Amino acid sequence: MSMGDYDEEEHERRAQKTSQVDTDFSEMRTEYHGRLEFDSGDSADDLLDQFKEIKGQ
Repeated sequence: MSMGDYDEEEHERRAQKTSQVDTDFSEMRTEYHGRLEFDSGDSADDLLDQFKEIKGQ
């Protein structure tokens, strides 16, 4: 068989391989414990000033 010839068996093997989906990961959920803090008190100008200060260092 030369390069570029159609290989029906290879085509079927690849189609079968790509049609199988591994769904085992959905059954094993990871639990996260901790705390999330969100601080929205700074204004955009304050944050830009802080960024400029950091970039200057």
